[in-house]
Amino acid sequence: MSDQYTSFNPFRVIPCLQVDRGRLVKTTGYRNPSYVGDLINSLRIFNEKEVDEIAVVDISATREQRGPDFDLINEMSSECFMPLAYGGGVRSISEIERIIQLGVEKVILNTAALENLDLVRAAAASVGSQSVVVSVDVKKRWMSGYDVFTRSGTNRISRDLLGTIDAVTKAGAGELLLNAIDKDGTMNGYDHTLIKAVTDRTTLPVIAAGGASGPADLVQAVEHSGASAVAAGALFVFRGPHRAVLLSYPDALDIHNHLSSTKRK
Repeated sequence: MSDQYTSFNPFRVIPCLQVDRGRLVKTTGYRNPSYVGDLINSLRIFNEKEVDEIAVVDISATREQRGPDFDLINEMSSECFMPLAYGGGVRSISEIERIIQLGVEKVILNTAALENLDLVRAAAASVGSQSVVVSVDVKKRWMSGYDVFTRSGTNRISRDLLGTIDAVTKAGAGELLLNAIDKDGTMNGYDHTLIKAVTDRTTLPVIAAGGASGPADLVQAVEHSGASAVAAGALFVFRGPHRAVLLSYPDALDIHNHLSSTKRK
């Protein structure tokens, strides 16, 4: 294999890991977290796979009214050779600043940001918008449209997705992490209609998440739906119909081949 394709992808491909009380887990539809393994060991494996970037989200911190686990964040930052983004339980500027000081490149905000956009503005002013990622978690309505949720997908705050995107963009976020809750953990393909609607609306980079099924799906999210980057959880931690745990990462040459295929069509 050519060295040109062994250590980078043509766009960012981001493993998004979920943590519940320090344990690495994976949900389906933001529910029923199943134990996957040891977080720090998993980070070491992704180091060896030379991933572009990695995101870790504490899925129970907000629900349990806990703040960030700074000891864990410090340990993760010490182990990661790749850029690290962290989210979960972050509610204040002092917490955001401390996370960045520990060596984390980006802070992911959801509940606190969407329920108080002033936090986004203050965070952008304090640590720079490039370090502020707002996670927009959405569920598809039965007939049409999408609702926006906070608090790990349990609290609907808006039926106006595009209005929310406008507000987050104006508030000074540097990037959007767009999560399709219905698709989470299914590995049956991104919601490309959702991705396209959001990328057409905002000038911010959009990370697509929820349902990634393989390299072709990753490429479609970028080439046709307009995402700037792609994130996945189940795709990178499970293998086979019985969802055996096996950490993996897509081969860059495979992604390039899918890119070339789409350009020939």
